[in-house]
Amino acid sequence: MLAKRIIPCLDIKDGRTVKGINFENIRDAGDPVELAKIYSQQGADELVFLDITATIEKRKTLVELVKKLARNINIPFTVGGGISSVENVSELLQHGADKVSVNTAAYKRPELITEISDDFGSQCVVLAIDTKREDDGEWYVYLNGGRTKTATKTIDWAKQAVGLGAGEILLTSMNNDGTKNGFALEITSLLSNTLSVPVIASGGAGTVEHFKEVFEKANADAALAASIFHYKEIEIPGLKKYLKENNINIRL
Repeated sequence: MLAKRIIPCLDIKDGRTVKGINFENIRDAGDPVELAKIYSQQGADELVFLDITATIEKRKTLVELVKKLARNINIPFTVGGGISSVENVSELLQHGADKVSVNTAAYKRPELITEISDDFGSQCVVLAIDTKREDDGEWYVYLNGGRTKTATKTIDWAKQAVGLGAGEILLTSMNNDGTKNGFALEITSLLSNTLSVPVIASGGAGTVEHFKEVFEKANADAALAASIFHYKEIEIPGLKKYLKENNINIRL
């Protein structure tokens, strides 16, 4: 059985790491390269970097960041934000990224998933889904950093994307994001138990118990968090030790 993964996420704005609550109230959380080095040394399994202000001008900044990261860390990392072509992907992978995360561009043009998968392998394509539970009890896909609601149910888009070549799903619950009340177990479980690819749970981590819960009850393959790691509320070695002691298969 594959070991469960712990993944710190660094949201990047203007070259700095930032963090918000429910996708709003953004504040500074430090230098991404320095944070990445710390997480790599502490035993993080992977890292995710999302450029939340990705534009053409800023993509050059992102490529520079990828080069610096590749020189400074020795664990796999995923980069996302504004990726809309095979050329974008090629540039990031050439400079050291291991995987890319696509979101809005893939929803608007689903064949992008197949193009990336065909050129670089499905293991390279992480489909990020921002999802929100509405009053009807259903979970819907949101685009543009959580600003635009669609009428598409999350499970339907996830199934379609895997069929097109997505090798992993990064599922962020907007209802839970930044609240520290725990992951969205119901939707995470639905995807984990339906799809043939790994599911990364994101949004809501606040305690070590929340990680145990999402692995045990929702069958997530990996759990991602940001502020609790950035502000040292939970440290990765202690978290992994706790999970190991509670019979979760984790790499120490």
